[in-house]
Amino acid sequence: MCGFTGFTKVGENGEQILEDMMNKIVHRGPDSSGKYLDEDIAMGFRRLSIIDITDSGDQPIFNEDKSMVLMFNGEIYNYREIREDLIEKGHTFTTRTDSEVLLHGYEEYGEKLLDRLRGMFAFIIWDKEKKELFGARDFFGIKPFYYALFGSQLMFGSEIKSFTVHPNFKKELNTSALENYLTFQYSPTSETFFKNVYKLPPAHYFHFSEGRLTIKRYWDVHFRPDDKPDMSEWVDRISDTFRDSVEAHKIADVEVGSFLSSGVDSSYVASVADVDKTFTVGFGEDERYNEIGWAKEFSQYIGKENISKVISPEEYWSSIRKIQYHMDEPLADPSCIALYFVCNKASEYVKVVLSGEGADEIFGGYNIYKEPLGSKGYKSVPMPLRRAIGAVADKLPHKRGVNFLVRNGKTLEERFIGNAYMFTPKERKALLKIKTDAPDPTAITSPFYSKVRNMDEITKMQYLDLHLWMAGDILLKADKMSMANSLELRVPFLDKKVMALAEQIPTVHRVSTENTKLAMRQAALRAAPPKTANKKKLGFPVPTRVWLKEDKYYSIVKERFTSEAAEKFFNTPALVKLLDDHRSGKFDNSRRIWTVYMFLEWYAVYFEDAVI
Repeated sequence: MCGFTGFTKVGENGEQILEDMMNKIVHRGPDSSGKYLDEDIAMGFRRLSIIDITDSGDQPIFNEDKSMVLMFNGEIYNYREIREDLIEKGHTFTTRTDSEVLLHGYEEYGEKLLDRLRGMFAFIIWDKEKKELFGARDFFGIKPFYYALFGSQLMFGSEIKSFTVHPNFKKELNTSALENYLTFQYSPTSETFFKNVYKLPPAHYFHFSEGRLTIKRYWDVHFRPDDKPDMSEWVDRISDTFRDSVEAHKIADVEVGSFLSSGVDSSYVASVADVDKTFTVGFGEDERYNEIGWAKEFSQYIGKENISKVISPEEYWSSIRKIQYHMDEPLADPSCIALYFVCNKASEYVKVVLSGEGADEIFGGYNIYKEPLGSKGYKSVPMPLRRAIGAVADKLPHKRGVNFLVRNGKTLEERFIGNAYMFTPKERKALLKIKTDAPDPTAITSPFYSKVRNMDEITKMQYLDLHLWMAGDILLKADKMSMANSLELRVPFLDKKVMALAEQIPTVHRVSTENTKLAMRQAALRAAPPKTANKKKLGFPVPTRVWLKEDKYYSIVKERFTSEAAEKFFNTPALVKLLDDHRSGKFDNSRRIWTVYMFLEWYAVYFEDAVI
């Protein structure tokens, strides 16, 4: 695992500027570094050695006549078979790395190389003769890729923070991203919190030449349910396909470990992977927030060593600004800090860990996916009448039955924007003091819904989460928190072959009114004890709702909610009311409070130069 950064139109002091940018991402690759510069481009690389850990694996990597230069972040799990094919076609290799396969593969196949890859990646290739830059990001968005356009100059890299030291970079807040974030709890579009800085979307590639950038999609998820196999056959297929994926994801010249919570996803990974060590974190002794006991019991069951850490509230809160610095953009998912600590603990023992991200999106694991099944009877009521009932219910105090009426008074496209829905458009505008041109949430989600317009509601929800929630929240924190600790995190559920299988599984074998991930859970039962395979997902839960009622942490948040920065963007009395209503037990506002608080802490780091 590594990181790269760079820019076009080099000019004066180009090498020193590049060095400064590389120093900003040294945590992504502390083992070695490399550069390439000419008058048109500067490319810098930081390496964490995983495959071919000798010096021969260092980057940049050149083709035979040195007309092309590559820098790459990620792992290609089928690189050996691609390498053999390229050797047969006459290409000469100087290393054993997967990196070099990308370079010769692009020479041979062009963009079609991407169709052959199995792995996680973000990479760039500079063609000296054409003076053209090619770049690509993996299928699911496991590895990040950012770019910034300032006039005809392009900056590119694994993390936005590397751009901030370039003398031509103008650090300006994108307020539209703030308004979107208040609804989604992450930045859901290709825009970022910095003006003129963008994310290359997952499964896209680009060409940049003569100041012009063109971006194209090369892959997408296509759900095509196959009703012929029964449940037992789907379980067989999942078992075989997942074992193959795990084996591929274990390829390394260093020791591999595995994260372990008490849920089925990480348990399934750990049991199939047969690694020596598992890693877990928790808070206090309350089993709602501490899965260490479960993890140790499971590790004993599979005959492996479990290494754990109990995170104190003081450690958690004191790390917030450091975490937001590493995130590049604010993220309101409290578990990202827990993930930071489990990565930190694992990095003391291994360089690579396996983790269970992606199982819920691929196999249908979130409880919200059961919702369409639980309201089938009520959906026989005509929509105009349901809308009227929902509008009346929306004026009542929101409780379980009332929420049911409100949600079912709307279409799926109107009510579901993903796993998090913090503030409605009306609520966020009332909260914000500033005006922005942020689109309505449905304008962001509708292009994805349009691609699955003929599918059932559960499949629509999964498709949306695969493209927004997973890339914007789940995989963002996985990459940034692992790389903050110079640790490579691999996700065997997010494999092209696993996805190709999951696309065929009918909804009836994915979700029922009683449970989720039906077929996958049965496959996991073959490797994990029943109480683990069927346990409700927690995933390193964090007791923020409890802490925010305590004087110490209530006061910390209130101070930020009444700060000068808060006054700049928000109606601060409304912020304080959110906090007070939560403390008094009137409402559970913990996630909303956290959303605003994380933005303010991120803003302090990047715009107020706060100490981290």
